[in-house]
Amino acid sequence: MDTAVVVFNRDLRVHDHPALARAAVLAARIVPVFVVDPAMTASAGSNRMHFLLESLHDLRLSLRARGGELFVRHGDPAVEAFRVASSVDARTVVVSADVSAVARRREDRLEAACAGAGMTFERLPGVTVVAPDALEPSSGRDHYQVFTPYWRAWLRMPWRGVVAAPDQLEVPGRLASGRIPAPPKLTVTGRSSTLPRGGETEGRRILESWVHSESVHAYETGADDLARDATSRLSPYLRFGCVSPLEVASRVRGCSPGGDAFVRQLCWRDFHHQVTYAFPRINELDYRPKGNIWRNDADAFAAWAEGRTGYPIVDAGMRQLRAEGWMHNRARMITASFLTKDLQIDWRLGARHFAAWLVDGDVPDNYGNWQWVAGTGNDRRPNRVLNPVRQARRFDPAGEYVRRWIPELATIDGPAVHEPWRLPAEVRGRLRYPAPIVDHDSAVAELAGRARPVSL
Repeated sequence: MDTAVVVFNRDLRVHDHPALARAAVLAARIVPVFVVDPAMTASAGSNRMHFLLESLHDLRLSLRARGGELFVRHGDPAVEAFRVASSVDARTVVVSADVSAVARRREDRLEAACAGAGMTFERLPGVTVVAPDALEPSSGRDHYQVFTPYWRAWLRMPWRGVVAAPDQLEVPGRLASGRIPAPPKLTVTGRSSTLPRGGETEGRRILESWVHSESVHAYETGADDLARDATSRLSPYLRFGCVSPLEVASRVRGCSPGGDAFVRQLCWRDFHHQVTYAFPRINELDYRPKGNIWRNDADAFAAWAEGRTGYPIVDAGMRQLRAEGWMHNRARMITASFLTKDLQIDWRLGARHFAAWLVDGDVPDNYGNWQWVAGTGNDRRPNRVLNPVRQARRFDPAGEYVRRWIPELATIDGPAVHEPWRLPAEVRGRLRYPAPIVDHDSAVAELAGRARPVSL
């Protein structure tokens, strides 16, 4: 009886899983495998590990409901996956193709091992809506460097069909299922007090609720409203593949005008994946080097990371990150701009801090967006600066978001909360809230000596 191994990684679902569907076509017995990599558990923050482990438990239950099993191993992913494939005399190993440097090296090593043993190895889509190597710019470059032309090409690209979940699976009878590890002890970053529940079951529930909500229709105008928090909250489920990005895009597209605006965000996700596919060291090197001279200021960085910069909109975002392992996208842009433009601290430090706390943190989106804001990435306006006060007035006009996350300012009514340094001295003295650690206008003026900033 033919046997195929499906190696799970960033695709922890059974619905619209091309690799799983392909294996079911190729073989009568399916062996789904997930390998817990010690290097991954050491680098991932507690928030992400907690979500991952819940997702693995949920995936195991979904596979068992179909007669299958999730076989969990520990160690080097390529070595352990090949060991499982050899032990069941598999003829085929299939994976969902990923884009990061680590993931591609892992896939390459597994492919080489399979080739040496006479096994077929296949990489299937599933991590993105459109495969990262599917679109070729007319310029002759190996990838799109600017979003807008990529967006136009992406819209013209035919999408594959959504694949149904398998009804029934058969697995070998004498293969140990393996242990899903317990949640790790808290890392140095700690764990957020409020985290989303991991797994496909919860992800599909949120997707279903989002598709039928008013928020999706109002997404184009409401997504940036910090207080309203009208985003989908699907990003952790997309990061771990608990929901299919293609299925999400297919469900939401056409819910005009908001649905199409949301699909554009999924295109941004694909865009950063194709950039990372072409430039796999995006988490280490400037995509577009500008010769930045970054400041080494540990105290300023700590104030930023802990949410005590004296700029309420910045501090609110950083405190939300610690509390929820998530941050509103507009707040991510504001806080990243503040670190790299106002404090002039290296984007890599900020991106690593985000990676330590974000449940949805991954290499393409986290590091791609950080480089975009820092001016070293794919932004065609690398000198833009987000004015924290102006951004706060625009996207949190009544100050509700700030008061939600900064209790020291809860008694300040209206938009005055965004500039507490302008309040009367007797009021400021009662707030126990720090003065700004940097003057924004002075910081912009300093940047102007090197490049013409565009303050927004």
